[in-house]
Amino acid sequence: MQFRPSRRDLMTAAAAAALAAALPGAAWAEPFMEDVALGASDAPVTVIEYASFTCPHCAAFHVNTWPEIKARYVETGKVRFVLREVYFDRYGLWASMVARCGGEAGFYPMADQFLKRQDQWSRAEDIAAEIRKIGRLNGLSAEAIDACLSDQDYAKALIERYQGFATSDDVRSTPTFLINGEKHTGNMPIADFAALIDKHL
Repeated sequence: MQFRPSRRDLMTAAAAAALAAALPGAAWAEPFMEDVALGASDAPVTVIEYASFTCPHCAAFHVNTWPEIKARYVETGKVRFVLREVYFDRYGLWASMVARCGGEAGFYPMADQFLKRQDQWSRAEDIAAEIRKIGRLNGLSAEAIDACLSDQDYAKALIERYQGFATSDDVRSTPTFLINGEKHTGNMPIADFAALIDKHL
């Protein structure tokens, strides 16, 4: 199964940078923009996942499949893994911005929490407050979170970066995976995903 955004979702993503201004705060001084990789830099297989923090199929993959894939392939030096965020709505953008506020070391721990706790924070009455809460639980100050979320230039740059990747890699739904450049879509069980990796080993 995979998540395909509606036309309304895509229009919302295009306007997400402006919506980020609804969260007040000072300017974020040093936005973190680049990929963060897990695993050995010389791993024979590179897996790039395109996921939205508000996509239920992405959350299901990270709950049910990712832990075993990480243990079996990433931590053993067989796979270099990169998560790239997709922005279908403002909440996914805000979660991404907060995950990136913590720098490289903080990105995956927070990304993991946004995906695995998606049912809780994304359905809350005050979603923005829940996003901030995850940031604070990971050591970010309220000031740092507000500064990051209120930086419209940062939000626009992240959206432009995503749109560039979406065009170059033909990303139309989430999750989308590139396994050594070979594209696969949808949430998959461990056996199916492992078989795709094993083809390249």
